[in-house]
Amino acid sequence: MRNTVLIPTYRRPQDLLRCLQALVEQTKPPFQVIVVVRDIDTDTWQFLEGFKETTLPLDTVKVTVGGVVAALNAGLEAVKGDTVSITDDDAAPRPDWLERISAHFTSDSRIAGVGGRDWIHEGEKLLDDSCEVVGQLQWFGRVIGNHHLGMGEPREVDVLKGVNMSFRTSAIAGSRFDQRMRGTGAQVHFEMAFTLALKRAGWKMIYDPAVAVDHYPAQRFDEDQRNNFNEVAWINLVHNETLVLLEHLPPTRRTVFLLWAILVGTRDSLGFVQWLRLLPKGGKLAAQKWLASIRGRWQGWQTWQKHHSFLINN
Repeated sequence: MRNTVLIPTYRRPQDLLRCLQALVEQTKPPFQVIVVVRDIDTDTWQFLEGFKETTLPLDTVKVTVGGVVAALNAGLEAVKGDTVSITDDDAAPRPDWLERISAHFTSDSRIAGVGGRDWIHEGEKLLDDSCEVVGQLQWFGRVIGNHHLGMGEPREVDVLKGVNMSFRTSAIAGSRFDQRMRGTGAQVHFEMAFTLALKRAGWKMIYDPAVAVDHYPAQRFDEDQRNNFNEVAWINLVHNETLVLLEHLPPTRRTVFLLWAILVGTRDSLGFVQWLRLLPKGGKLAAQKWLASIRGRWQGWQTWQKHHSFLINN
């Protein structure tokens, strides 16, 4: 099985170096490594010009539009392998990463996607908590991620995480990531749109904690600054989540989701109950998050009404 690795990068050459070095150390060498770089990212272009690792089958793709969706879609155009494994420039796949991925795809022809744990490094600390429930979409529309905490045996899931997800190229042939996802960089939930569309087309998604990468969350150069509140980034996140779930859920569950989202929600996409829960400590910030969540829900609804729909070829 020929494995392509696809890495979108922007202004993080030292992180990219660590990622590429990890690919050199794979027990199953990659058939192709694609690095997608913005045209204006002079630091990364200079780094790649001086990168001397000749054993790595490295291809570069230039993209002129910001955002991870545009970068990945440009990269998909250049894929030559039987599988494509996507990771971030601030991640380092463990040595048996590609070997384990290939084993899953070989075991079952109905598997379209394989993901695994990203072991998060917070400075010198390794986040080593654990959780059994990973990558699940509950019947009323709540999405449980926890990909960075998963333990146990391989199992079927609904959603994979962008830092560690692989696809069978024959399953996604001609398909691309959803350009309706908002954001100028991270475009949160872009992977949920893609994997749920694959599920609708009848494919399997597998999560195996042993398919692991080390993840060193680095600086982002857009409105989404991870743990800091930004109104635009918050609205974009809720918009994307709302759009994806409205599209995926059948009519009855869609109605339940809207009611639950408005009345309850989550700490990342606040409903009324979550706002009340956060209000004593959050005060004005809690109100800002709630209002941004309402705007994101409304804008997600509007996008869904105007632009049906995102599909995967079967």
